[in-house]
Amino acid sequence: MKVLVTDPIADAGLTRLREAGHDVETAYEVEGDALLDAVADANALIVRSGTEVTEEVFAAAPDLIIVGRAGIGVDNIDIDAATDHGVIVANAPEGNVRAAAEHSVAMAFATARSIPQAHDRLKSGEWAKGEFLGTEVNNKTLGVVGFGRVGQQVAKRLGGLGMDIVTFDPYISQERADQFGAELVDDLEDCLAKSDFITIHTPLTPETENMIGEDELALLDGGYVVNCARGGIIDEPALAEAVEDGVLKGAALDVFGEEPLPDDSPLLDVDDIIVTPHLGASTEAAQENVATSTADQIIAAANGQPVANALNAPSLDEATFKQVGPYLDLADTAGRIAVQLFGGHMSEVQVTYAGDIAEEDVEYVTASALKGVFASSDLQVNAVNAPQIAKDRGIDVTESKTRTSEDYQSLITVTVSDGEESVSVCGTQFGGEEPRIVRIDDHRIEAVPHGHMLVVRNRDEPGTIGFIGTVLGEADINIAGMFNGRETIGGEALSVYNLDEQPPQDIIERLNDDSRIIETTYVELGDE
Repeated sequence: MKVLVTDPIADAGLTRLREAGHDVETAYEVEGDALLDAVADANALIVRSGTEVTEEVFAAAPDLIIVGRAGIGVDNIDIDAATDHGVIVANAPEGNVRAAAEHSVAMAFATARSIPQAHDRLKSGEWAKGEFLGTEVNNKTLGVVGFGRVGQQVAKRLGGLGMDIVTFDPYISQERADQFGAELVDDLEDCLAKSDFITIHTPLTPETENMIGEDELALLDGGYVVNCARGGIIDEPALAEAVEDGVLKGAALDVFGEEPLPDDSPLLDVDDIIVTPHLGASTEAAQENVATSTADQIIAAANGQPVANALNAPSLDEATFKQVGPYLDLADTAGRIAVQLFGGHMSEVQVTYAGDIAEEDVEYVTASALKGVFASSDLQVNAVNAPQIAKDRGIDVTESKTRTSEDYQSLITVTVSDGEESVSVCGTQFGGEEPRIVRIDDHRIEAVPHGHMLVVRNRDEPGTIGFIGTVLGEADINIAGMFNGRETIGGEALSVYNLDEQPPQDIIERLNDDSRIIETTYVELGDE
């Protein structure tokens, strides 16, 4: 098999591929037509962040079966195009965890003790011993925003040095936080208010973009900010101003909204802000780890074996796919709806199958449900890596089957829970290709899961639905469809509205202010 490598990786990865009998060709820094020519007869492509793997690249490479990213970020790879062309995309998320964690710890010490600033003064001939008064980390509180693999390793290291740990991560269980001695809080603001230092470990998503701005930084009064995860999560001008004005004592950043960091960045004008050029994964061990991990996945794909870190749709044999394929998106959708309606720190996910679907191999259907549950937590989540994400976060996943099914040929129910409270969403397929949500908790409905959905729990009183329609109409928000169910006459009712656009927060607040409304939740399915 021909393996084309277009960005430099450690020699250990190249050696492993050659020892497995593959023809390895390096063509560093190729782009445009030269890249299209180089990939034309390739069976595998290995890149880092320098190569843009676009629809054109996939179209030019009819024999390509896998793209391996020697690292974690895949922003430079069109995964949808890869899936359309039947190409596996795989990354190496584990190889640089230790390196990224250690760099975060180093940056925390560097800003707490003003190490680069003192170094520069001494190199310029000044013995400025009296001008630098550092902060000890012992008995201070570290706020970890995002408690995945890197965040956990940072907490482990700094917790061992005497820091108290508080974390904000809606996708982590209390049990996993307890394993690291961390206090799990319900919102970012609480995490910031409790912390002397914060370190960021979340992906850059629409949910996390500019998540930390002027108001959030003010809650960390007198503290320090460390970000070695992704640029764009912190409002950089606001951070520069907060440090310059003394709201914060210092900050240390390895990643930026625009890279390379522009010369006119306000971060460069503030002495107490330390910056490094995205060095988090730049260790010899990390580079060797990601190279060999990527090589192993290329070899697995060549041998027709499962690819452990595949990021797009899983491979299913034709017979299995024919039976369970229609339920993959349905399970994903049920998971998305359930987790958004739940809105808490889940510790359990249960997927239940009833009817004909219970007779099938549903491993990938369950994985698709988990993909939906974690969709807003990580841009890279899919049916292949979702089970591992659940394991990493200490979330119990259970799967159950029953041959009997109420009224429908097949039913899938996704339940998310914190051990006490839970939300269940049940779906089916009409005619094999028309998905429906037929129950939310105890409310029987027949809702079309699509686009912008508003789920309203209310008392079953006359005029309530009319009130909801009036509020949406006055806001010029069109209702494309409405589905209603109730438990008992005069009891609690639930209605689902398909809308043409997302309702503003003030509209949701206006609905919730009415005494008849118990709860209003906007659910985004992301399919428009």
